[in-house]
Formats: sequence, C-alpha cells, structure tokens
Amino acid sequence: MSGRWVDPAPFEGARPRVPWWMLMPGRLRWLAVLVFLVWSLVVAVVRLVFVVLRYPIAAVVLAGSAWVWWRFGLSPLVLALLSLVAALELWWGLWRRSFLRWFWLRVVTEWRRATVYVPRWRSVVRLSGLVGRDRGREYRPRLRRVRSEGWRDRVRVRMVPGQAPEAWEARREGLAHSFGARSCRVRVLRPRVVELDLVHSDPLARPVAVPPLGGVEVDFRRVVVGVTESGRPWRLRLLGAQVLVVGVPGAGKGSVLWSLIWFLAPAVRAGLVRLVGIDPKGGMELGQCPEAFDRVVYDNGPDAVALLEAVAAEVKERASRYRGVRRLWTRSAGEPFTVLVVDELADLVAYQPDKGLRERAVRAVQTITSQGRAPGFAVVGLVQDPRKEVVGFRHLFSTRVALRLDEPGQVDMVLGDGVRERGAAAHEIGEDTPGVAWVKQDDRREPERARAFHVTDADLVELRDYLTYGQVHELPDDGDQWQEAA
Repeated sequence: MSGRWVDPAPFEGARPRVPWWMLMPGRLRWLAVLVFLVWSLVVAVVRLVFVVLRYPIAAVVLAGSAWVWWRFGLSPLVLALLSLVAALELWWGLWRRSFLRWFWLRVVTEWRRATVYVPRWRSVVRLSGLVGRDRGREYRPRLRRVRSEGWRDRVRVRMVPGQAPEAWEARREGLAHSFGARSCRVRVLRPRVVELDLVHSDPLARPVAVPPLGGVEVDFRRVVVGVTESGRPWRLRLLGAQVLVVGVPGAGKGSVLWSLIWFLAPAVRAGLVRLVGIDPKGGMELGQCPEAFDRVVYDNGPDAVALLEAVAAEVKERASRYRGVRRLWTRSAGEPFTVLVVDELADLVAYQPDKGLRERAVRAVQTITSQGRAPGFAVVGLVQDPRKEVVGFRHLFSTRVALRLDEPGQVDMVLGDGVRERGAAAHEIGEDTPGVAWVKQDDRREPERARAFHVTDADLVELRDYLTYGQVHELPDDGDQWQEAA
C-alpha cells in the first residue's frame, strides 16, 4: 500500500555446526584422541575384571582351556569336553532335582540375564515411564538380580527415589510383553526394592493327587490342602482364622473342601476335631462322606438355622468358660476343635425366602465368624457369588480363596482392593484347571497361587473306610515324597 517492496519469502538459514573436536588445534586433537583411547582401555579392563569376578568359574575354565590349547593342542580339550558331557548325563540321570537346581537353572539364569534383561532393560524402563528426571539428570531403576526357576524369572529391582510399587503394578502387562513373558507380578521385598515375577509357563497345569491317609500329625495352623506354584505345600490356617472359598460352578470348590477334610481325617478319628456341616444342595457334596461329620444337615431350612444357632451358642458358652483361663484354644483344653463347613453359604444368608430364617442365619454365622476364633471354632464357607449383598460379612473371613471367577471386579471383592493389580488374576484361571486358586491372608500383603489336591470318588470311598474301620495306608519312607512328585 505504501509502495515499498517486501520480500515474500526471506531467506532463513541455520549456521553450519562444526564438531567441537574439529575446532581444536592439531596437536591438541591428537592428545585428545590418545586420552580417549587410554580411557576406553581402562573402562574395558574394569568391565573385564567385573565379569571375571561375577563369573569366576567360567573365567578360570576359559583361561585354562586357552592355556591347554596353546600348550598341548586340541586333543585334551576334546577329551575333557566328552568327559564333562558324560558326567552331566550321569548327574541328570541319578540326581535330576540337584542337576536342575545347581547347574541347569543357573545356566538358564545367566543366559536370560545376558540375552534378555541386560540388553533390553534401559529401553524398557524408559518407554514404560519408570525413569525419573531432575534438573536434566536421569534416574533409572537398577537391575539387581535375576533368578530363573524354569517356569518364571525373578527379577529384583531397586526403584528410583520417590517411586512407589504401584507404578510398577500399573505397568506389569507392558513389562510382561517387553520381556517375552505370559504375565508379570510385582512383590515388595523391602523399602525401595521390588521383585518382578515374569511367568513363562504354568506349573499347576496338571492335577495333583492326594497323599496317603493317616500317619501325619495335624497342625491346625498349617493344614495342607494342595501345592503352591513354587512346589511347596499349600497350607490353610484354621486355628484363629475363618476361611471363605469363592468360585464359579466347576471351579474346584469341592477339591478345596475335601482336601481339607482329607488331612483333618486323622484328627477327626482321634476326636481332636469335630466337623459340623450344612449342605443346602440336599447332600450332593457333603453326602459323599457323611462319616466325617459329627452333625450334618442337607437343606437350608429350620434345621440348618437351628444348627447354626446351636454352634453360635457353643461359641459363647465356651468363651465364657475360657475367661481368665486361656486366650486361645489349645489341645490341652480337652475339647475338640470345631470346624463348621457350609456349602453354598449364600443359600442360607441371601437366597433363603423366609426373611426370619435368613436373618437368624446371618446373625448366627456372624457370631461364629467374629467370636469363634479364640475358643476353637472355624468356619469354612463356600459360595459362588461374592457380591456384598450376597455375603455382606466377607471382612470377617481372614483367609479368602478365589478360584475361577467370571469378572475382574469379583477378584477385588474376594481378595481385597489392589490385589488384582499385583497379579492375582483369578478371572483368568482356565476351565481346564479346576482347583487352581489365589489365596490371600489378612496378615500377608502378597497373594499366593496354588492348586488343591484332586480328590476322586475312589479317594472318598477310602476316606469313608478310614473313618469307619480305621484302615490306614502307610506313608512312603520319605515323608516329602508326595511333595516332590507334586
């Protein structure tokens, strides 16, 4: 408008950048190259020393092999290699568990550490948002230790300052895919240290047979009902605890129930334990072995409610006699430890059409679960629907067992808030693995995955004969043989 010419596209160019070392004088440049080479050599030597200190046996073997090759040729090495292979074959054939523990799993551990975790660690934690930055400095979680157990890798991590375990729990799915695992679980070991369980296979895929009856002393604090995924016995606490077992039809609630009764059978026969049962399904479950119960009712009507109220009255009466004498039931009390088994608990406390009977049943069960721990009463309740309107007193059960469930939200209903984020995916248990469960106890932060013994109809016949006629099957010479087989 003013008649002045304006360039419509002015030239915008960037000043060419020259590497800093190109601006150095020639002699100083060669001195910098020499310093860089010396520094690289020092770093390589230090790393080599660390490798030798971490793998001393491998370093000595390699150095010795190189010296033998240089001094005597290749023939002695071939002979030594063949002898080593023969020794390993003999070790594998005679002592397989020792071979796996002390040789093979250690080799797998170092292999996975060197080929999976160390090369990928920096990029995985960066892309997962698990690093911290402050004033231009990056703080990265430290990979501390890797242990492979075949079916899982245990990766110990030291978190960055200001980081919480919930940050790792929120990213466990991404961590599992990044390291080629089926799933990832997060466990807190101590402040600032967590351990990642990267699971590759399921050790509980096959059913576990029950061990022989009799000959095992019953510990009411540690009653064996199956095996955990780490191979140890799965133990349920009855003394001072209440147990709630939740699972959809076909999930294996009967396996947990009969495994528990199977190991209590010696104490039942000796009079140390008294079983009281209620089966609203007309005896389809508890009627398979009524000899195990002192009293049993096969409906959810007045007889079942009267039995609950009778047990609740016994709780109060025994507690009044223990006042000032003892704080917790012991075997020296001279009275049996009483276990109330209620199959389909919801039929009594939620689905009972008679409101009066339903309210009486709820009050009786609440009394037993809240007051029965000290005087020697335990409740084992089995239910399909864990919603609060069905079982509104779930918090009174200190041990909760979650078998296969339908929805992810049901896991939090049974095991508690935040347990599913730590890896307890009970809603992902397959239909072909009945008896597999996640177990949560009030005094433990981390849940445990286990599988109950597979109790067949033939086993129930054997259990009836044992309780009726006292037929005892001798245990194997090694008391842990069944555990090793599991």
